[in-house]
Amino acid sequence: MQLEPMPDDKVLGSGYSDAASDDYIEEETGQRATARRALERIEAHTPRRGTLLDLGCWVGFLLAEANARGWGAVGVEPSEFASAYARERLGLDVRTGELLSMPFEPDSFEAVVMGDVIEHLPVPAEALTRVRGLLSDGGVVWLALPDAGSAVARILGRRWWSVIPTHVQYFTRRSIAELLRRSGFEILDIGTAPKAFTVRYYLERVGGYSEAMCRLLVRAAQTAQLDERLWAPDFRDRMFVVARAR
Repeated sequence: MQLEPMPDDKVLGSGYSDAASDDYIEEETGQRATARRALERIEAHTPRRGTLLDLGCWVGFLLAEANARGWGAVGVEPSEFASAYARERLGLDVRTGELLSMPFEPDSFEAVVMGDVIEHLPVPAEALTRVRGLLSDGGVVWLALPDAGSAVARILGRRWWSVIPTHVQYFTRRSIAELLRRSGFEILDIGTAPKAFTVRYYLERVGGYSEAMCRLLVRAAQTAQLDERLWAPDFRDRMFVVARAR
């Protein structure tokens, strides 16, 4: 499924370059825990921890965790806010710009990460073809994306929280697997990919549906001293895929 009409490339590009969010930085502990789980899945299918490219790396928490695990990690991020944070605060090798326009050598990465990225791309097949060319022999790509075929997505329909203006593609497990196969990849693993945030962060998202309910839930969590506890609820509507370039 695709958004109709498809937004203009300039509109999407300006939105990504201007993107900024302090909320995510405040949720660093949970994001790093989520990143470690992703890296474990990648490492289950790679013979060694070589070079890793994170396309759409945001503020760089996955890159930082990858470096700590022995990877040589580099990132690309269109947001000036996020890429500057990754470089200046975390000391990471992050380049600011369009995800697929950076001049990397072919066959130079053992792993490419695309977390919450492919659903934003107007022509995802071109992106996967580019990624395939960057991977070394036996290299893998790791994707995380909303699952439009999940029960939650079908029940909520247009009110599903993953329906936002910059999500221009909506994949099911079947359709993302088919796209990867057509782009020259072999599926190695697929499953759910919940994110870890504080209880408060998740409850504040309820405000998009009911502000009164949001205030009530946040107040209750604070009273019970649960608001800062990490939580990774699995609604089974976000998936990961690991695939190897054929």
